[in-house]
Amino acid sequence: MEELYVMTDELLVKLYSEGNNEAFDTLIERHKDKLYAYIFHSVKDSDIANDIFQETFIKAITTINQGRYTENGKFSAWISRIAHNLIIDFFRQEKSENLQSCDLEDVDILNRKELSEETIEDAIITHQIHADIRRIVKALPESQQEVLVMRYYKNMSFKEIADATNVSINTALGRMRYAILNMRRIAEENNIVLTAI
Repeated sequence: MEELYVMTDELLVKLYSEGNNEAFDTLIERHKDKLYAYIFHSVKDSDIANDIFQETFIKAITTINQGRYTENGKFSAWISRIAHNLIIDFFRQEKSENLQSCDLEDVDILNRKELSEETIEDAIITHQIHADIRRIVKALPESQQEVLVMRYYKNMSFKEIADATNVSINTALGRMRYAILNMRRIAEENNIVLTAI
């Protein structure tokens, strides 16, 4: 492990792509402070910054594992670009959720579903979605269930999950990624809709 700290980023990426998970842990350790500071400076919210930070490394892992990482620049610039794109996506999504014109006479901005009380039909649909999600989660391998529960139900960071399960951050991120992919696959195979229409 000691010798990994003196290796270049590009060599660490190569080692990781060949199956050395500790190489990616070294990359995270090397770039996490600067990357998190950049994200937090952009979004000004620690919870959102943590989510974007973790999503950045999930995207990096996915790209490297799929063999799509190309050495056309520094790793630090590449990982910052992923974070930058996720920050832009976050602001676009936030803008589209908040965009509603008051100029139209037939639009009442207070007459919105999310501001109204839940109907019995909404409650039944929500209950069914939650029951379906619980069934799908139970169908996952135990290691993926564990990460999913810690992240979404206990609101733990991937660092906390890695410490609690005695695995690397990279392994925790990988388990989360496979849990989400498997949940989507199970839902599609069983024609389960996990959103209220």
